[in-house]
Amino acid sequence: MSDLPALGWDATCASAYRPFDRPDTCPGRVLRADRGVCTVLTAGGVDRASLAGNVLISAAGDPADLPCAGDWVVVRRWPDRRTTVELVLPRRTALVRRTADKDSRGQVLAANMDTVAVVEPLHPAPEDARVERLLALAWESGAEPIVVLSKSDTAHDPQAVARQLSDLAPGVRVQPVSVRTGAGLDALRDLVAPGRTLALLGRSGAGKSSLVNALAGADVMGVQEIRRADGKGRHTTAYRNLVLVPGGGAVLDTPGIRGVGLLDAADGLDRAFADVAELAARCRFGDCAHEAEPGCAVRAALDDGSLAPRRWESWRKLHREVAVESGRKAARLATADRRRPPR
Repeated sequence: MSDLPALGWDATCASAYRPFDRPDTCPGRVLRADRGVCTVLTAGGVDRASLAGNVLISAAGDPADLPCAGDWVVVRRWPDRRTTVELVLPRRTALVRRTADKDSRGQVLAANMDTVAVVEPLHPAPEDARVERLLALAWESGAEPIVVLSKSDTAHDPQAVARQLSDLAPGVRVQPVSVRTGAGLDALRDLVAPGRTLALLGRSGAGKSSLVNALAGADVMGVQEIRRADGKGRHTTAYRNLVLVPGGGAVLDTPGIRGVGLLDAADGLDRAFADVAELAARCRFGDCAHEAEPGCAVRAALDDGSLAPRRWESWRKLHREVAVESGRKAARLATADRRRPPR
């Protein structure tokens, strides 16, 4: 028997499930989602469940409606022994990135996590722009972000690197961790206590799968060696997977991300760049373009060196990207609305 409360099942989940409670249904959490089939953990154990027609119809309008790892779902067992996912229960949090198509659609990477760890290796040196982009995605998810500096045993002074990176992550804990030596792992174990879920987000080769294995206490995820010269390697994880932590909650591993597009992430972006957003709010004019306007707090900070030009340009670039993608999404939804037949 599975302990669903240890995986995060609570009164809010129970309330959302109650209208669908019947003898042939039960709640479950998605461990892995493949094309048309989910591996779901219920109180009775693990099931392989196909997607019901209404789930597929909903996903045809928006792929983000498809079940993903971490989702709580309604599972139905039929008399002919079929098992189907009938409904995805409302998500408390969701990691959503923009897909590669031109319609600005969203792909849900993980759902119902309490914490999102942006995993960045200390070898090679952390990439500032990637950390900023992933933090914006993490903040937008609704979960609490943390930056995990993996492979800390490869750095002479990992705490010094953590202090430097803290300037890029206002309000976010930066935690060096080494699977090899065990340093920092206890801090992550607190994030997978019973009822809590930790999602890992980062590029291929960042050490996410090794962290999953360390937290699970077993080799549940494959690990590949990466090139020493540049720290790059092939993708280790090809799918999103929810892994149970013995005596605790769960950890969600995601495939290595080479690039991640932001969608509807203006709030997450402002939280990831809280220092820049605070400066912009102090400008004399509410519609300040931060170019040559009098009383511009941003320009003043750039002039006196308290705001780095690279960070300012990164903020501007990501805001432009979000504005463009939000406009494309709005146009797509407006077109779909016009094509919808009248009731």
